[in-house]
Amino acid sequence: MRGSLLPLLTSLALAMPAATGIAEDIHARHGSEPQIRAPGYAALKFEPPKPGTYRLPPLGPAPDGPLLDSSGAPVRLQDLYGEKMVVLSFIYTSCADVNGCPLASYVLKQVQNRLMRDPLLADTARLVSLSFDPRVDTPEVMAAYGKLFRRDGFDWRFLTCESETVLAPILDRYDQFVLRDYDEDGNYLGTISHILRVFLIDRDGQIRNIYSPSFLHPDLLMADMRTLSLETR
Repeated sequence: MRGSLLPLLTSLALAMPAATGIAEDIHARHGSEPQIRAPGYAALKFEPPKPGTYRLPPLGPAPDGPLLDSSGAPVRLQDLYGEKMVVLSFIYTSCADVNGCPLASYVLKQVQNRLMRDPLLADTARLVSLSFDPRVDTPEVMAAYGKLFRRDGFDWRFLTCESETVLAPILDRYDQFVLRDYDEDGNYLGTISHILRVFLIDRDGQIRNIYSPSFLHPDLLMADMRTLSLETR
């Protein structure tokens, strides 16, 4: 693993139960005080709709694309769809925005914990974290990152891509905006501007919901996943 490829491993693991702990750790590493705005770190301030009392209309098929798993083996996104419902998040492991990639990994970790307390539902679900920074997030890096989040026996895949060239059309198909940040002299700053988007995909490979930071919360994800599960039954 070259240099400090995962400068936020501890903070991104989000083992601390309180959002203030996450913010303090990122502050210590980066010297700036992060402001937590996303509701996903705290208790939901309203009662989510009861599963099965509403529908999630299909938003279109989830696009395919060639990727690499955390062992370096080739895998296609379509290979991960169909058998189970999928929660797909686009992240990069060195993201320091507490309202961005760390939020996605934190929420998915909470979803994982809840699913593991419901074995019937857990067997119908798969989590997928896909990096949009293949320069840094090699399969080795994604494997190390995954160890901080995935619990033994749970189906959570950590993926990357062979190159930015191969990844670009996948990001475009998912309408995932990604832009590397440079200073006025053209030096890469090590950060990526992006819009956090997390996708819920059903067993037919159809996108059923898209979550932004304002709506990415484990309570809402679990309600939607249970709704899809009831629909399948």
